[in-house]
Amino acid sequence: MRGDVLVLWVSLTLCLALACAGEDAKEDHVSRPQTRAREVRGRVQHRRREGEEDAEMMLDEPVDVVGEEKTKPKKKKTPEEIEAARAKKAAEKEAKAKKQKAPKPTKKPKAPKPTKKPKAPKPTKKPKAPKPTKKPKASKTIGEGEGVQPATRRPTLEEEEEKLLIELGWDRLIPPVTPIEPGREEPYQVDGAKKPTAPTKPHTEHDTDYWDARHEVPDHYPVNKETTTTEVIMYIPEETTTTPFIGPWYEEYDYADLAAKKLEEEAEKARKEKAEKAERLRKKWEEEEEERLKQMSVHVEPKKCPPLGLESHKVEDDQLLASSQSHHGFSAQRGRLNMQSSNDEEDVYGGAWCAEPEEKNHWFEVDARREVEFTGVITQGRNSEQHEDFVSSFFVAFSNDSRDWTVLHDGYAEWLFYGNVDKDTPVMAQFDVPAVARYIRILPQSWNGSLCLRAEVLACQLPNSYQSENEVSPSDDLDFRHHNYKEMRQMMKVINEECPNITRIYNIGKSSQGLKMYAMEISDNPGEHETGEPEFRYTAGLHGNEALGRELLLLLMQFLCKEYNDDNPRVRRLVEGVRIHLVPSLNPDAYELAYEMGSEMGNWALGHWTEEGYDIFQNFPDLNSILWGAEDRGWVPRIIPNHHIPLPENFLNGSVAVETKAIISWMERNPFVLGANLQGGEKMVVYPFDMQRPPRSVSEGQGSRRGRRPGVEPEMNEETWARIQRQNEGALKETADDTMFRWLAMSYAHSHLTLTETYRGSCHTDDITGGQGIINRASWKPVVGSMNDFSYLHTNCFELSIFLGCDKFPHESELPLEWENNREALLSFIEQVHRGIKGIVRDVEGNPLPNATVSVEGVKHDVKTAAGGDYWRLLNPGEYRVTAKADGHTPQTRLCMVGYDSGASPCSFTLAKSNWDRIKQIMALNGKRPIRVVTKTSTSGVSNGATSGGASNAGVTRTGTTEKTAINSNSQNTERLRRLRLMRLRKLRLQKIRANLTTTPATTTTTTTTTTTTPPTTKPETRSTTSWYDSWFPVDSWSTESPFEGGMFKSVPIEDYNFEYKIDDY
Repeated sequence: MRGDVLVLWVSLTLCLALACAGEDAKEDHVSRPQTRAREVRGRVQHRRREGEEDAEMMLDEPVDVVGEEKTKPKKKKTPEEIEAARAKKAAEKEAKAKKQKAPKPTKKPKAPKPTKKPKAPKPTKKPKAPKPTKKPKASKTIGEGEGVQPATRRPTLEEEEEKLLIELGWDRLIPPVTPIEPGREEPYQVDGAKKPTAPTKPHTEHDTDYWDARHEVPDHYPVNKETTTTEVIMYIPEETTTTPFIGPWYEEYDYADLAAKKLEEEAEKARKEKAEKAERLRKKWEEEEEERLKQMSVHVEPKKCPPLGLESHKVEDDQLLASSQSHHGFSAQRGRLNMQSSNDEEDVYGGAWCAEPEEKNHWFEVDARREVEFTGVITQGRNSEQHEDFVSSFFVAFSNDSRDWTVLHDGYAEWLFYGNVDKDTPVMAQFDVPAVARYIRILPQSWNGSLCLRAEVLACQLPNSYQSENEVSPSDDLDFRHHNYKEMRQMMKVINEECPNITRIYNIGKSSQGLKMYAMEISDNPGEHETGEPEFRYTAGLHGNEALGRELLLLLMQFLCKEYNDDNPRVRRLVEGVRIHLVPSLNPDAYELAYEMGSEMGNWALGHWTEEGYDIFQNFPDLNSILWGAEDRGWVPRIIPNHHIPLPENFLNGSVAVETKAIISWMERNPFVLGANLQGGEKMVVYPFDMQRPPRSVSEGQGSRRGRRPGVEPEMNEETWARIQRQNEGALKETADDTMFRWLAMSYAHSHLTLTETYRGSCHTDDITGGQGIINRASWKPVVGSMNDFSYLHTNCFELSIFLGCDKFPHESELPLEWENNREALLSFIEQVHRGIKGIVRDVEGNPLPNATVSVEGVKHDVKTAAGGDYWRLLNPGEYRVTAKADGHTPQTRLCMVGYDSGASPCSFTLAKSNWDRIKQIMALNGKRPIRVVTKTSTSGVSNGATSGGASNAGVTRTGTTEKTAINSNSQNTERLRRLRLMRLRKLRLQKIRANLTTTPATTTTTTTTTTTTPPTTKPETRSTTSWYDSWFPVDSWSTESPFEGGMFKSVPIEDYNFEYKIDDY
């Protein structure tokens, strides 16, 4: 009875379910391709499996809930229950999603490919049922190709109902329902899926519309539970027997997916907005940071200030103070940057400030005399050849009253500055923030060797009502800055373009590195030498690190050009009356090296020499020794001239700088009259001789002058010898034009604004100029082979050295002040070229005579005429007897007056031709033997004397001359006697040469004169060593007996010189 009731209830439930499903299918039926349905079914099944796996992993969901969900779809409910179930299911879904926080579908946007999990594993491994062939459409299901896992559990109520229906035979009337696996997602509506409409009434087997799936299976195929279950799994998805809860669950999932997508879009939008905002904030922060760094850079970048003036001596000695000193020679006044010591380091001129080693607190103090902005200090070690003393670390302190001191702080501790690592290289320590104070102290903390220091302080003047020494307003609008090689060339080009009618740029040669040595000519007719117009030169940059002279010449170029265009009468007179040559850099290679280091940072020697290691100023040939050796032998001026001494043989092939060769060639091409080379490191004007002459033996000089034989010592005590030495001391250093050189040096020194202010002393020692600012170089620091001595002895040019200041490379801020100090002196020195006499030497036909010699009586230095026959002789005011001589012409002597008025006095000469050329030809025909030239009245007497050979001149005079004729011919006889003695001297030399060649004893020679008769003297044959200067003269040996013994001729003994070259600092 229970079975019948159960069967009846099941059948009614199934009919109602089929009816409801059919109506729903009618309303929602849409034709879709089966392939689309399969793909959707496969995705739904895959999602269902993932959902199952996630659900199993969640520990907070009980297992019985899953089992309940699996059994729920198997119950047959009414439409009201279905709707209620749908609402309940949706509510549970939302609660479940909020509670369990199931992963969103967006976290796994890409579903795994169907090929990765094509079929779920079958625990029972039952084979699939064969596909039907009669109705292919009916056999294609949404889940085709995907295996369904058969349940291994015990049969459910639905399976029992189906088994009962099969046993009762009702399975043909009620179509089987496809069991849906728990958690499986079945789309309620699938686009393109063709769903058959459920019948409204039950069809019987004999109706035309009746269809049964079993009819698709062969009759012999057994119909049992397994076959039915397999057919249900394979073919039911084609039917529209979807369980009621599937639709709402799918729609609900779809809505959640859409909501998730919307949330994802909103989150993405929010994320983008947040990223854009972050980017905007980042850019704004970067801009603010960059602006902040720019503002900070003003304070972080150390302020650059000029030096206070320790090296340039603008800071006086009483402004320097120290804690102690080791001894007198190393006081605080010696602690200036680049201070040089004397040769004897133990005297009062030490090379640095050195502290007492027993003291505990050491300091070096500088008083600026008013409040300034201190921005840094420069330190240097001790100048010494034996010691290596320098400070390696120090503190810096400031004060306004010299009692309360504040040590510079870096924000964490007292700022310890690192100092030097050697004694010569300067090291700069800069402050991040300027310190305003009056006093500054350097507090040494560690040092090498002894505590010795040289320093410079960097400071800026505070703006106030009065003007400081470093702040000078120049009166000229010029370019006050340092120029490197490229900028110098550009500057000269600009000046040439502004004044093309009075300027010309040329180069005198190239340096060892190939840089051109540019020169600028300033004249009313540039490029040509005008007859009667003297030529002047200023040179600078012989030492590359002496930059002040270079900049002064560039400023002078600008000044002359501007003032000439402005019709300055003084400048116009200079330009139209003098051919001016300005060479700002004779050592461009070394200057580039010093320029890279900058002002104050190059040591005393950096850039001093050329690239090859030569000091250009001392690289010229030593002509002084040649002149002095010839004077000692009596060969001047007959054999060796006192001017235009030729270059030593092979000098240019020796150790000579390329720059020196170019300068020598430039000097020989132009007839310079006056010049000066600008140097640095001292503050004075020096004039030649630059080399000191070796002292001569007084006994030898006295004996030779009085007719004594060499070797006879006169009776002289020590006091007399010392007195004579003091008297002759000046003669060992002076030139023949010493008074003229002193005047030229004074003209520059006294036109300079501060050069004669010697009360402070010189740069490195006490004042050695006697308050005049000038000194002879040989009495100060003698050098061999200087440019000044060479210019004086090899050319007509009188040249001096002008030392412009203690600081070789001053700061740019000091250039206006230096220009104001030197401007008048530079112009005044050029004007001195017109001092003395000038003229032209011509022959009787009016042709100029080049290379004619012009000599001044009383001055043992001659000059030569230029190519146009013109000459200039610098002389002080006075009256002079001037003689002009030329080869093949008779000399002419004139009396010339030099006044005190400006301008040179004209003194020209006209020379007549002489018969000396004919006489030379006759002498050459007679073997260059002497020919007696006598007057007609004394012809017979002279002839008899000539034939007799040994007759005396007294006998000749008695035979043929009268008393009146003897008086008139007295001067001529004197000249004849001089020539006769020279001829006899030559004969003696030839005899000695022949005797040495034939190894025969020397012959005895008797010499007779008008006044005395010298007894025969036999000279023993001796072999002497050839002196260094013998190659200069046309004789091979020299007699120890002077051929000029007599009342009017004097001789000086021979003396060899020990020439030792010493390279000096200048």
